[in-house]
Amino acid sequence: MLDSSSRTVKQYPKRVAAVFAALLMAGAGGAFAVASLAPDASELPVHQVLESVNTLALNVPADLELQTFKLFRSEISRSSDTTDTLLSRLGVDDTQAAAFLRSDAASRQALLGRSGRNVTTETSESNHLLKLVARWSPEDNGNFNRLVVERTTNGFQSRLEVAALTASTRLAGGTIQSSLFAATDEAKIPDSIAVQLAEIFAGDIDFHRALRKGDRFSVVYETLEGDAEPLRPGRVLSAEFVNNNKTFQAMWFQESASRSKGGYYTFDGQSLRRAFLASPMEFSRVTSSFKMRFHPILQTMRAHQGVDYGAPSGTAVRSVGDGTVEFAGVQNGYGNMVILKHRNQHSTVYAHLSRINVRRGATVSQGQTIGAVGATGWATGPHLHFEFRVNGVHRDPLTIARQSESVPVAASAKVAFARLAAENRIALAAAAVVQQGSAQ
Repeated sequence: MLDSSSRTVKQYPKRVAAVFAALLMAGAGGAFAVASLAPDASELPVHQVLESVNTLALNVPADLELQTFKLFRSEISRSSDTTDTLLSRLGVDDTQAAAFLRSDAASRQALLGRSGRNVTTETSESNHLLKLVARWSPEDNGNFNRLVVERTTNGFQSRLEVAALTASTRLAGGTIQSSLFAATDEAKIPDSIAVQLAEIFAGDIDFHRALRKGDRFSVVYETLEGDAEPLRPGRVLSAEFVNNNKTFQAMWFQESASRSKGGYYTFDGQSLRRAFLASPMEFSRVTSSFKMRFHPILQTMRAHQGVDYGAPSGTAVRSVGDGTVEFAGVQNGYGNMVILKHRNQHSTVYAHLSRINVRRGATVSQGQTIGAVGATGWATGPHLHFEFRVNGVHRDPLTIARQSESVPVAASAKVAFARLAAENRIALAAAAVVQQGSAQ
């Protein structure tokens, strides 16, 4: 029994007091609980132990060089670039490198003031230049140029190199909301690919008048690379265009590098190359079509016997078909004019030119540049007046290309063509999925 007269619960340590209190309460109710008798951790003494530790010596082999961080950056050069602005965008802070680029003839000629160069740099942690490489592809010959500027034990040195381009394939697609170029810009498709797309289907689709909101396209094209860096777009490999709910497909096919130039075909083997191109310029807007109109100079209604294409002065004008130069010179209200004679009594007229690139009697091929857009003769502004004549009778140039004949793929190439067509169908299906995903 506890002697409550000689001791009180408050005289015991905290945990013992807790146990006694629990027993006393349990006695009243006929039950008891067990509590821990271990001392409270907060009441235990604390001892601090200090020990000195000797670090082990680090033995570094004499032939081991400790590596430091290197920083890599890429930029596209601009025509307005100076040495300082270019290096600043690349994060380079190096007065010696800047002085070298200013004084080095190869660097000044190949890089400074040149736009479109793909430039990569390798720098130290302190942003000092270790290596600079600029790449560009000036010609369509399968190669690219490379300028290398490198820090050596004797200071900076530069060298120019030539290497082979490699091609990678890209898939893209878009939907027409206002124009083809607006849709390709939205899809981040290069302008040169958009132009090719318009050219491929120009014989079937009037891109000036027949596009509809909601028309869609898918395209598989090449990107030409140097050292795995994209330098410029290549060729469209296959494409699909849905215009007014009608589907058009095309693929590039070359039977043999030594026997043919290659061209675009439908998937069933029909060539898309027609006797005449749909337009004498790569891509432009029609400002006046083949119809009756109010003449801006004569101030009267009269038949417009051709098509006017609005374009900046100096824009290249090309022959829409193979032929011979029948006339090249100045003629009344036409100003500077070229007339080409084609087979089957067909002829084409190109007027208001700012310059003429061909002479009478010369042979020209389809797509060859024969002059440039201007405003000579009776013209209120720079544009090309284009006419198509059959036996001297004017015809609508916008319909003549679609009526010209095409040539099927050669019988000897049908097996290879069918195999490539199957591959292109798969690629275009994937491009359509990409287009749908980007639209969502």
